[in-house]
Amino acid sequence: MKFFVDTADTDAIAELNDLGMVDGVTTNPSLILKSGRDILEVTKEICEMVAGPVSAEVVATEADDMIAEGRKLAEIAPNIAVKVPLTWAGLKACKVISGEGHMVNVTLCFSANQALLAAKAGATFISPFIGRLDDLNLDGMDLISDIRQIYDNYDFKTEILAASIRSANHMSQAALIGADVATAPPNVIKAMASHVLTDKGLDAFLKDWAKTGQKIL
Repeated sequence: MKFFVDTADTDAIAELNDLGMVDGVTTNPSLILKSGRDILEVTKEICEMVAGPVSAEVVATEADDMIAEGRKLAEIAPNIAVKVPLTWAGLKACKVISGEGHMVNVTLCFSANQALLAAKAGATFISPFIGRLDDLNLDGMDLISDIRQIYDNYDFKTEILAASIRSANHMSQAALIGADVATAPPNVIKAMASHVLTDKGLDAFLKDWAKTGQKIL
């Protein structure tokens, strides 16, 4: 499973990228706002940092305006994935932008029917939102499983990009189900390395080592 990091924080991206933990980046208007930087400037910088897809989201709601914004965003770098919402207008924009040879990430997916439409419209990525479904006492992983089965049934090339990831458990569950990609905040990716038994074992080893009175360096 590929790891995309869900942030516009270039320092956080650089740290994970140096460890080989970044296959791509996803951004959205909320993350751009949090960064406090100009959307075109920060997106260009991120594209220069990572080799994989960088999702940059349109903010228009009408298809023609989405297409115009998508073309503008696609000019930033060859690895831009234009991000459009899963609305009828968004699907129209997806069809046009993907037809022009650009990657398209269709976001805010909450049903298998929506995912099927996005694949038919030529989406490069479909972004089902796991955490927001969990917030409604629905199992977001059920949606990932349903989309996986549908796409496999018909050999759709659209990649399942598990989004709205809230925990390290979400990451492993998405991988077990067969999501192609998971996008998560930096802190969630880092949390995947943590385990209470690892901490406990390391503490015991260090106490025993101190008793030997030895040094390696």
